[in-house]
Amino acid sequence: MSFNIGLSGLRAASSDLNVTGNNIANAGTAGFKQSRAEFADVYAASVLGSGKNAQGSGVLLSNVSQLFNQGNINYTQNALDLAINGNGFFQTSNNGEVSYTRAGYFGTDRDGFMVNNFGYKLQGYPVDDNGNLQNGVISDLRIETASQAPRATTALNQTFNLNSTNTVPATWQGAYDTSIAGAVDPLNPTAAEIAAAEAVANASFDPADPTTYNSSTSTNVYDTQGNAHVLTQYFVKTGANQWQMNVLIDGRNPADPTSTVPYAMEVGFTASGELDTASLVSSPSFTVDANGRFTLNDWVPAASDGGTPPVWSGNGADANAAGILVDLRSSTQFSSSFAVNSVSQDGYTTGQLAGLEIDDTGVIFARYTNGQSKVQGQVILANFANVQGLTPVGKTAWVQSFSSGEPVVGTPRSGTLGALQSGALEDSNVELSDQLVNLIVAQRNYQANAKTIETESAITQTIINLR
Repeated sequence: MSFNIGLSGLRAASSDLNVTGNNIANAGTAGFKQSRAEFADVYAASVLGSGKNAQGSGVLLSNVSQLFNQGNINYTQNALDLAINGNGFFQTSNNGEVSYTRAGYFGTDRDGFMVNNFGYKLQGYPVDDNGNLQNGVISDLRIETASQAPRATTALNQTFNLNSTNTVPATWQGAYDTSIAGAVDPLNPTAAEIAAAEAVANASFDPADPTTYNSSTSTNVYDTQGNAHVLTQYFVKTGANQWQMNVLIDGRNPADPTSTVPYAMEVGFTASGELDTASLVSSPSFTVDANGRFTLNDWVPAASDGGTPPVWSGNGADANAAGILVDLRSSTQFSSSFAVNSVSQDGYTTGQLAGLEIDDTGVIFARYTNGQSKVQGQVILANFANVQGLTPVGKTAWVQSFSSGEPVVGTPRSGTLGALQSGALEDSNVELSDQLVNLIVAQRNYQANAKTIETESAITQTIINLR
C-alpha cells in the first residue's frame, strides 16, 4: 500500500509542477489566466463505508481550476488592441466555431474584418447602410476602409444676430429716394411706386462694395461630386426691422453661373427682435414652407475656367435634387454687433479613412479626412454563470460547456460587464514570485514522496532477506 501512496504523491507533485510551470511559461501571455492545482485525499471504502480509524490511501488531483482575477492593463500603440477592465470575454468566430478570449490582439484582415492574431473574427453589432447600430444582431465586425462617398448639401442651419442699430446704406437710400422723386406724387407714392423704388434700390447692391450692404457671412456647400462652393449672404437694411438678404454662390447667381445678380429675399423681424417668419415670401428663387424655413432652388454648381476674365459654366455636377433647405428661425435682430452664433450644413467632400477610435462601450468610430465620422459597429462581450466551467482550448481561448451555462451577451459597461480600453492589452494575471515559491514547494513534495517509496523499498527488502 505504501508504494501506491508514494506513487500518488509523486503524480500529484508532478501535476503541481506542470501547472506551475505552465503558469510561469505564460507569465507574458496577454489575457492568460493562471491555473491552480487542487488536491484531495483518498480513503479506501467497503460497501458499508470506511471505519473511523481508516488509513489514507494517498492523494489525487481533484481539479485544475483557473483564476479569472483581473490582469494589469498595459497600453500599446495599436488603436485596435482591446483590454477588458472587469467581467466578460471577447466573442470570436472561426468559420462559425465560437470561442471566448480575454486576449485583445485585434487588427483587420484584407477584407476589413476585425480579427485576432489567429485570424478569428471578432463578434459584435454591425451597422446598416445608414450607419445605425443593429442591436441584437451579432455578426463579424467589419471596418469599411473604402473612401467615403461625397454628399451634396441638403440642409443649412444658421443662427445669427443682425445689428438693430445699423442704418440703411447710403447707396440704397439714395437710389430709393431718386426713384421715389420720379413718382406722380413723391410725398404720397403708390404701393406700386414704392415697390419699384425698392427694386431700384436693391439693384444698387454690389458685393465688391462693402458700403452697399451692412453685413455678410459665408459658408461652404457641396455638390454631388463633393466639390466645395462658397455660399455668401449679404444683409442690407432697408427700413425699421426690415432687411434684404442677397445670396450668391461662388460670387455667381445660383441658377445662372454667367450672371452676378443675386437671389434676394425680404427678411423681417418683430418688435422684440425675433425673426418674423410671416415676412418670408416664396419666389422663384426661394420656396418658403409653413414652418418658416425656405428652400434655395435651382442651384447650378459652377466652376471658372481660370482665364482673365474668368468664364463661368456648370461643372458637370448637380445640386441636391430637392434644393437646400435653409433654417434661420433662431436668428435675431438685437442691439449688438453682427455675429454668426452657429452654422451647420450636412454636405461633405470625399474622405479617406484617417483613424479609428473605440470607446469604453465598444462603439467603433471611423474618422475621415473630410472631417466626418461614422459608426462602424459595436464590440460585444459575453459572460457566464460559471466561468470555471469553461473549457480551455488553447490560444488563450475557452469554449462553452454544460457546466459553464449559456453565455450572457451584451455591450461593454452594461449590466455586470466590464468596460473596454482601446489601445491596451490585459496582461497575464500570473504573479511570478508566487509561482516560484509554488515551484519550490512542489519540488519538495516530490522529493518527500520519493523518499516514502525508497523507505518502503528498504522495508520490503528487509522482509525478503529474512531466513
